[in-house]
Amino acid sequence: MQTDGLLHVSEVKKHFPIKGLLPFGPARTWIRAVDGISFSVRPGETFGLVGESGCGKTTTAKMILLLETPTTGVIYFGGEDVNGLSGPGLRRYRASVQAVFQDPWSSLNPRMRAGSIIAEPLEINLKLTKQEVRERVQQLLVDVGMDPAVAFDYPHEFSGGQRQRVAVARALALNPRIIVLDEPVSALDVSIRAQIMNLLKHLQERYGMSYLLIAHNLATVRYLSHRVAVMYLGLIVEQAESEELFTTPLHPYTKALISAALPARPGEAQERIVLSGEVPSPLNPPSGCRFHTRCPFAFDRCFVEVPRLRELAPGHTVACHLH
Repeated sequence: MQTDGLLHVSEVKKHFPIKGLLPFGPARTWIRAVDGISFSVRPGETFGLVGESGCGKTTTAKMILLLETPTTGVIYFGGEDVNGLSGPGLRRYRASVQAVFQDPWSSLNPRMRAGSIIAEPLEINLKLTKQEVRERVQQLLVDVGMDPAVAFDYPHEFSGGQRQRVAVARALALNPRIIVLDEPVSALDVSIRAQIMNLLKHLQERYGMSYLLIAHNLATVRYLSHRVAVMYLGLIVEQAESEELFTTPLHPYTKALISAALPARPGEAQERIVLSGEVPSPLNPPSGCRFHTRCPFAFDRCFVEVPRLRELAPGHTVACHLH
């Protein structure tokens, strides 16, 4: 099947079953973590997925990494259904899609030296001599801005930023076509974040791979992403080119997220939108528009009819009855 982009997510849902909470209630109910989303990641671009905690971003990433299986819907990579892959095809996919996680403390094996951590995917997937592996590890360390001599050090000997550089080097080892970045700088000191973000941009230009960026920090998303999708309670509510989304947001939720962030420039005036209430439970999402319980602009139609994503400008889609 031909699909747009390198990676294409088509009407994907992920519902987690849980036992009924009441003795006389239904035997089983469902957490609707992801409830029907579609997007594409193009070759060489960074696609940002942003939203509050619990909106379904990380569950989406886990499905792409084959750590979870979609309840319904299909994920295509190079036109192939990834859940139908097996044998050599599955191995190629796992080599082509790598990940860098939020916490480098927990994503790196504390008992392995940095060089061994980076070499592991090479030794498992490629038929290389020890000398070739050693040279590749040294080159990867240089590529992420580290001295090759640190290959003999353990993770606890590094700072947070250095550990994340090692994690990036490991992800690059097999020359992937796409890297899933799950909150890649949120656990780092503010002074280090810019360095890692600049490194990620430089590596993308050098290697030509794509990024799927999962984040809640809007400054990070704006700086790294070419296109951005905004998620709320398991659904995408708006998607656009990065600068257009941040300068001309259309959905009230997107506007609220941007208004809650620090301005891009000191002293810059921006609209302030304060949302009332809490995010509803994915166990029992509201009828109609899922955002209507917190939206300051909700009207009768929002309570009963689910808004569909509509393209209001080239590449800019929004799911809102106001538009």
